[in-house]
Amino acid sequence: MLEVDYLIVGAGATAMAFTDVLIQETDARVVIVDREHKPGGHWNHAYPFVRLHQPSAYYGVNSRSLGDRHICQSGYNRGLFDLASSSEVCTYFDKLMQQDLLPSGRVQYFLKCEYDGDGQFHSLLSGERHTVTAKKVVDATFLSSQVPSTRPPPYKVESGVHCVPPNAVVDVMGEFDNYVVIGAGKTGIDTCGFLLQNGVQPDRISWIMPRDSWHYNRAMIQGGDLYTRAVGPFLKSIVTEMGQAESLDALFDALAESGVLLRLDNDIRPSMWRCSTVTTEELDQIRGIGNIVRLGRVKAIRPGMITLEGGELATGANSLYIDCTADGLPPGKAKPIFEDNIITLQNVRNCQPTFSAAFVAHVESTYADTAVKNELCAPVPYPNRVEDLLKCYLEDLSNVAKWSQQEDLQPWLLNSRLDIFTDLPEDEEARDLALTQLGEVGAALPAALENLQRLVSRTDQAV
Repeated sequence: MLEVDYLIVGAGATAMAFTDVLIQETDARVVIVDREHKPGGHWNHAYPFVRLHQPSAYYGVNSRSLGDRHICQSGYNRGLFDLASSSEVCTYFDKLMQQDLLPSGRVQYFLKCEYDGDGQFHSLLSGERHTVTAKKVVDATFLSSQVPSTRPPPYKVESGVHCVPPNAVVDVMGEFDNYVVIGAGKTGIDTCGFLLQNGVQPDRISWIMPRDSWHYNRAMIQGGDLYTRAVGPFLKSIVTEMGQAESLDALFDALAESGVLLRLDNDIRPSMWRCSTVTTEELDQIRGIGNIVRLGRVKAIRPGMITLEGGELATGANSLYIDCTADGLPPGKAKPIFEDNIITLQNVRNCQPTFSAAFVAHVESTYADTAVKNELCAPVPYPNRVEDLLKCYLEDLSNVAKWSQQEDLQPWLLNSRLDIFTDLPEDEEARDLALTQLGEVGAALPAALENLQRLVSRTDQAV
């Protein structure tokens, strides 16, 4: 029998960020149980051309840097901090486990194992069963990401149809006349971009887009030396506009006007917001795709024809269908993070999973009272519809306001590698400007919270 302080179920990004803080800040002993063959969770199944949406500098765990903070000199991300590739992220988590966590002597890692509940798990390879006695169980699977390569398409695909996840696109050898990209999220954007960057002409691509989406402008999610023209104005716009907007549409319009949010077609009002992050260069290139199909979700595909909620589309017999429809961010799910001896990892900052997991671990390490811990760690669910922006930011900014009142939290936040909002410039003059921007954000926060509550109540009544 294994006896430890924490049993952590899952070894994805949030599990790693949580464990890292525990090992750095406590003397806890940990068992990690995971189905995968190595750490990294969904990154082990990601398509090979995917990169982080946001800078590597703010992803991973607190104690180990990801990337070298270089500024990209070419491509969609030119002029901005680097974005790690899927292979770089997998290597990063593997090194963290092999070089930091296991050598600590306080972490035991059981790969290719299924957790059965009640302190029981078994090996998926040998069938061997194990029992763990732990003071607390940490569920790092509650918000597990889903990627297309791990499940079949959610629609009927008839025999003779070539339908693949994005992972398989890199093996295509030019035998298809047309490419049909299915899915309007960031995976769909990445896949369209990959095809275009590799010489596929726009008129050979059809893009099935059930819903248009708002996207964060990556150029404004940059800290360090870029802070005062990026994340500083980003934060100020978010909080100021949320304090002034008369309606949800007015809020999105104001955030678009300030450059915080982008959309593919300025003549179409998006109904989806999933926290995807792009550059204007990305959107400019994929705007060259003329055949964007807005007929709802796919119901079935047969050779040469695709059936959608709003009609049928002839695609040609020699077409490759690329399924990008997996729900990478499970929306709407939330429960108390701290319950008796269970910790359920969730976001406490909007769409920032590794920062959130690290912060939850710090709160767990610092505070004893469950009610206090839950007060500081209100869950911020992943969004789906545009209406979700209001509740997400109401919870997000409410957390910020509560953290600002806890003097003992400030040193941790200021020194967290994962917190972009405290990654201030080194130059003294720029640093002073960044601090001024943060002061303006703090001054505007009460009005934002009050107005968001009003807009949420109005939206709830209209539903």
